[in-house]
Amino acid sequence: MAHVKAAGTSKNLKDSKPKMLGVKVYGNQYAKAGDIIVRQRGQKYRAGENALIGKDHTIFAKVTGKVNFQVKRVRKNGVGHATATYISVVAAK
Repeated sequence: MAHVKAAGTSKNLKDSKPKMLGVKVYGNQYAKAGDIIVRQRGQKYRAGENALIGKDHTIFAKVTGKVNFQVKRVRKNGVGHATATYISVVAAK
């Protein structure tokens, strides 16, 4: 009987847990104050009016209201233009 395994074992079977990124509340939906609107890595989306951005780039509602997505042109590196999606929350009356 052999005392050593005949074939090598695989070393790439580990996997990390999912990070659950993405948009949680879409446009024209209501969000309560403190609700997470988007979880992201980097600033794919930017915080607009009544929305704040956390240290891990999570955007959340500052007030209760309707979520609004808006695409705007922004300056890029002081030279050209690019588009950026701003997320704002219109306060409920």
